[in-house]
Amino acid sequence: MKKIEIIDYQEIYHDDLKKISYEWLKKYDLLEPEDEKMLNNPKEIILNQGGFIFLAKYDGKIVGTVSLMKIDDYTFELVKIGVLEKYQGLNIGEILIRKCLCVARENKVKKIILFSNHILKHALDLYKRMGFKEVEFQDNKYKESDLKMEMIL
Repeated sequence: MKKIEIIDYQEIYHDDLKKISYEWLKKYDLLEPEDEKMLNNPKEIILNQGGFIFLAKYDGKIVGTVSLMKIDDYTFELVKIGVLEKYQGLNIGEILIRKCLCVARENKVKKIILFSNHILKHALDLYKRMGFKEVEFQDNKYKESDLKMEMIL
């Protein structure tokens, strides 16, 4: 069995990050300016603000990604989680989220939020299995999202 490795983002993986995110955003017609901004400037928007970007490597290829964007000292937002369609079903999304939960706890984060869309049924099922709960839909900065979830750590 091939091993799934989670690695930290480096600039050399920028094209992989974009490819993975664009695949699902375009498939579900959810691409918007906020996504473009984040995907074209991950270092400035996520990393330099105290966030994290992780990539899943499988069989030598980058096949999944997730980011934790810092909202404040106690709250992070889970953003741009995606796994290339060809590699879905290998629990890569769950492994990426578990990595985020570990890092969040290490950093004394109290709450992780995420915004999503009801058409992303598999993603929503995964979030619920991982312990995220749907909450009042407010403070939305994305045009294409229609629900908000959170997990208290």
